[in-house]
Amino acid sequence: MKLGPALSGLLVVGSLGCSQSSHDAGANRANSRPVEDAASISSEPIVPVAALPAESKALVLLGQRLFHEKELSGDGSVACSNCHDLANGGEDGRARSTGVAGRRGEINTPTVLNAALNIAQFWDGRAKTLEDQIDGPIQHPLEMGGDWPSIEAKLAKSPTYRSAFQSALGAAPTAAGVKSAIAAFERTLITVDAPFDRWLLGDKRALSTVEREGYELFKAAGCVACHQGQNAGGNMYQRFGVFGDYFKDRGNVTKADYGRFNVTHVEADRYVFRVPSLRNVELTAPYFHDGSAATLQDAVGVMAKYQLGKRLSDDQVSKIVAFLKSLTAPHAKRTAPAPKEPT
Repeated sequence: MKLGPALSGLLVVGSLGCSQSSHDAGANRANSRPVEDAASISSEPIVPVAALPAESKALVLLGQRLFHEKELSGDGSVACSNCHDLANGGEDGRARSTGVAGRRGEINTPTVLNAALNIAQFWDGRAKTLEDQIDGPIQHPLEMGGDWPSIEAKLAKSPTYRSAFQSALGAAPTAAGVKSAIAAFERTLITVDAPFDRWLLGDKRALSTVEREGYELFKAAGCVACHQGQNAGGNMYQRFGVFGDYFKDRGNVTKADYGRFNVTHVEADRYVFRVPSLRNVELTAPYFHDGSAATLQDAVGVMAKYQLGKRLSDDQVSKIVAFLKSLTAPHAKRTAPAPKEPT
């Protein structure tokens, strides 16, 4: 049996939705730490990203390996990294991801970058923590199609994994240990030092005139009602279609379109989703839970219409897109490759 990449170096390292009103708002403050005092940013709705407190190195390295481990899937063909490509914005660039046996998923894959800053995981928020989230794709028949007893048995047969689990957790491989390790690795995937953050922190040359104008338009239009804080979103839920019936206009409504309703079974939550982060958003096309917007320009236009009740000019859209691109961290495009296979 071949069990994936060997332990190697550690690297610390979307989707769009604007709105004027919020639903079930809240912030995942427990997972983030405040930015050091910066008077220059006190009045801005978006604040710089700060790395989370350091995790155990042994646990993070184990999590990095497991993140790339295809043997966690039922047929040994799919790893977390298949759908969450760290070299390409933390997702796979598809409207629907491909899982075991070539099966197609039901919803657009959110980025894993900065996921630790979200109020909850998945578009419908059904997992409150990163650890809880891992259960879903590993066991989903359209995604990784695995099961924990088989996974534990595979890992227990590997001397390398037995040693790594003992070093990181002082125990044999278990489902809880897998989840703890992968979540620890994912909490290192925080993308800092975007041009917009440098501008917030006082480097007034970090943004171009067009990018600054785009930010002012972004605020004036009302997008910051939902896209604010460290993650420029991710900290509240919102109905998709505040000023129009997006789903009626699009047609072909599926269960995945029901969003938060699938979790709460409360009618008011139908078509409600966790607001996505706009961090590194230029890297995460196509956009929305249904992957229906191919470009940022398309996404901004749809959001203006259905979430703000506005019609933006092409020039306004271009400027807002320029601002959104300033939220891309420099290393988000060149995150760590998968660890090499053992020799």
